[in-house]
Amino acid sequence: MISLLNGVVRSIASDRAVVDVGGVGLAVTITPATSALLNIGAPAQFYTSLVVREDSLTLFGFLDDEARSLFELVQTVSGIGPKVAMSIAAALTPNQLALAVAQEDISAIEKVPGIGRKGAQRLILELKGKLSDFGTSHKSAHHQPVWREQLASALMSLGFTAKESDNAITNVVNQISEEGGDANSVELAELLKRALQKGGR
Repeated sequence: MISLLNGVVRSIASDRAVVDVGGVGLAVTITPATSALLNIGAPAQFYTSLVVREDSLTLFGFLDDEARSLFELVQTVSGIGPKVAMSIAAALTPNQLALAVAQEDISAIEKVPGIGRKGAQRLILELKGKLSDFGTSHKSAHHQPVWREQLASALMSLGFTAKESDNAITNVVNQISEEGGDANSVELAELLKRALQKGGR
């Protein structure tokens, strides 16, 4: 897997650049924002993601590791391939997407070409809780306990929306602390039982 490129930029278009790496010109697919920051003849470093198809090998390049991680993460959402993932990377910074998912802001995501309302809803549902590493404004969720993510996932598989499961978990955590306990030391099965009793609806 090619994950990092260092070379000299030989040509630039809005969606791709050719980078000379040791005498070999590699075509790298980029966003218009990345294109605007490059100069022909200047050295550049790309964090890359190689997408292999039966009939093609496509190298996607990003100027920082966070943007590449985002590009790879959004492709874990059903129905999103590299092309739409690149549109998301072009339209939203990792921080903006993390915020949109956390706030369930469908309108911010459906502005991305190729997504649409249903795609935005699916993206929010499937990425909820997975974007906590991105962006400073969301750092508080970075230390979200594993049990909380597992519990949210279990509740959503039982038909809760992301918001309802979040509300139910918060209710349970508050209830346990009122009893003088600590949710971190309670069995997951017990937490799930309590969350279902509380409900987030």
